[in-house]
Amino acid sequence: MTFREDTVRDVDGREHRRDIVDHPGAVAIVAIDDDDRLVLVRQWRAAIGQALLEIPAGTLDRLADGSKESPDVAAPRELGEESGLRASSWRRLGTFWTAPGFATEDMHLYLAQGLTSIEDYAGPEADERLDVERLPWQEAVHRCLEGTINDAKTLVGVLWVDRLRTAHEHGRADGR
Repeated sequence: MTFREDTVRDVDGREHRRDIVDHPGAVAIVAIDDDDRLVLVRQWRAAIGQALLEIPAGTLDRLADGSKESPDVAAPRELGEESGLRASSWRRLGTFWTAPGFATEDMHLYLAQGLTSIEDYAGPEADERLDVERLPWQEAVHRCLEGTINDAKTLVGVLWVDRLRTAHEHGRADGR
């Protein structure tokens, strides 16, 4: 990611400076195993001085030509790197802005199912300290609603999938 300072003009013609974080984007994965448990990683976040329970996620790579990696390629890679799992079923749920007031990061959200272990998984990257945890689906939803899971991408992902599941139970394929 890079940082820049933009000058913007408001409707009255006044100019203002804005600090912008230019981010290549990221992926986040709601991974649910065959026992209806959500796969999460507990990860230390230096900016807030605490460990958070989060869905697996990661930044899109910049390619040699300056373009960004496809989120469809990044999502399976990040799930594998962070959890040691692969999925046989993938569904792209949507995209959302993580902090549009100061950052260009768009997060591509996926649902991954049909999980199996990667046989030669060597663990997360050396600079990442991750502990994989699995929570029963309803407990994960409850923790999001009570605020003990408070990572934004995890809240969006869990509540999005919960909404889809609830709609499906009521015969509504459109998620309403």
